[in-house]
Amino acid sequence: MEVGEAILAVGAGARPASFEQFREAIDPEWIDEALAATGKASLRRRKFPAAFVVWLVIGMGLFRDRAIAQVVRHLDLVLPTPRGVRGRVTNGAIVRARDRLGPEPLAALFRQTAHVWASAAADAQRWRGLAVYGLDGTTLRLPDTPENEKWFGRPGTSRGGGAAGYPQLRCVVLSVLRQHLVTAARFGPYRVSELELGAALWGELPGHSLVILDRGFTAYALFHRLGDRAHERHWLVRARGGPRALNWSLVERLGPGDELVDLEPSHGTRAAHPELPPTLRVRAIHVRGRGFRPYVVLTSLLDSAKYPAAELAALYHERWELELTFDELKTHTLERAETLRSKAPARVEQEVWGLLLAYNLIRLIMARAAVRAGVPPLRLSYWNSVLLVRGFWQSAWDLPPGTLARHLDTLLDQLALLVIPERRPRHYPRAVKIKMTNYPRKRPRRRRNRVK
Repeated sequence: MEVGEAILAVGAGARPASFEQFREAIDPEWIDEALAATGKASLRRRKFPAAFVVWLVIGMGLFRDRAIAQVVRHLDLVLPTPRGVRGRVTNGAIVRARDRLGPEPLAALFRQTAHVWASAAADAQRWRGLAVYGLDGTTLRLPDTPENEKWFGRPGTSRGGGAAGYPQLRCVVLSVLRQHLVTAARFGPYRVSELELGAALWGELPGHSLVILDRGFTAYALFHRLGDRAHERHWLVRARGGPRALNWSLVERLGPGDELVDLEPSHGTRAAHPELPPTLRVRAIHVRGRGFRPYVVLTSLLDSAKYPAAELAALYHERWELELTFDELKTHTLERAETLRSKAPARVEQEVWGLLLAYNLIRLIMARAAVRAGVPPLRLSYWNSVLLVRGFWQSAWDLPPGTLARHLDTLLDQLALLVIPERRPRHYPRAVKIKMTNYPRKRPRRRRNRVK
């Protein structure tokens, strides 16, 4: 039995017991709704219909070690011929099918699934009644094509000057920190700042939530926009130092290293946002940890009795869970290549949405296995879970349909065995063991006309 056939057949009721975990995760009706909402539903019978292309893009994120054509064949994403023979498609047909689909259906499907998955994940592990989110940005390396370079651009480099070797995409994500589920994302050209991309995500934060920010998002105007005490929407961030530090004045000491302060905008902020009030009352917590330099965290949580300073200082360190999410996406899911496959901007965006869907799907299955193991979801090994899920998908087409539910149950039991030890409190200096190579950069050579 083919994996793609089993997944898609569930929605039609052909195999009600087959791939129950996947059916519960991504309902085929969600795919149909995403295609219809974006006007990409197949109007005529095609050998490679739009719903199959959606699964192909998700499969590209999961099966990084396989060529795209092999993913199509492995998931059996081609309708059979009228004679019942297994269909085939060429590489050119795959590219045309992806171009017809575009990135919009994948974006719509991601929003639909994230709304269901992430909301439940955040509710399951709240801190003092607040859902804990994190927001940060990263970059992804793209194939070196003229189209990608023109649209996404390249970063600069300090080695030899000029631009980097590959175009790069900038991405900002909002994640449920305690399950590593990505709930929203925005991405664009490298020249677009993280603050600009993140501005589109603030509306995704629900009420009764706390978002932990990277200190690059420390901005007076942003704090005014983000905080919403009426709906219990709060933020926590590490204060910046140096010339870009915020100005504040002491209002009240709440305890040792715990203060109420009034932030004051800079002259540039006041000129750019004259509508903002002259001060913003926040809480400043001075943190001193063994092995770390002293620093200050700022938060909109002003009640020191309800939200103790020591707990907030410890909670800020959960921001690094988002860095681990980026590591899982780039190092493990992309298998250290860090370079996407698509050679055109629209296909790049499509591939990123598929990658995020594949990542969330694995994380969802891991959360279910963690319940069986009796541990938090972050105590399971992500890389070994990826290997197990890949192996299951690779062997599923040889299993009798009636045994798939039992084998899925076994898969969850196997994932539950991948418990890793609790993390030790450690501190590492920012240093590298191997310096970057001193070889000259590879540049395109220009042909010179010989003078005769």
